[in-house]
Amino acid sequence: MRTIIDNKAMITNTRSNVSVESEVDNFREGKSFDAFLATNKIHMKWTGRVFVGNAHGMEFTSKGPEIHHIKEGR
Repeated sequence: MRTIIDNKAMITNTRSNVSVESEVDNFREGKSFDAFLATNKIHMKWTGRVFVGNAHGMEFTSKGPEIHHIKEGR
C-alpha cells in the first residue's frame, strides 16, 4: 500500500471565516505541518480534531491535506 499526501490544504481564518488554499510542507500525520501563504509560514498543530495555527495576531484552522491510500499489487 502506498500513501500519497497532497501538497495543498485549505486554511480558514477563525475571525472572518475566509478560506484560502496554502502549500503544505513538513507534514506529520496527527502531529503538525507548515502552511505557506505567499511568503508567510504558519506552523499548524494537531488538537485532536483540527490543525490550529497563529500568525500576525490571527488564528487559523485546517483539516489538513488530503491523504490517499493506494493499494498496489495484483
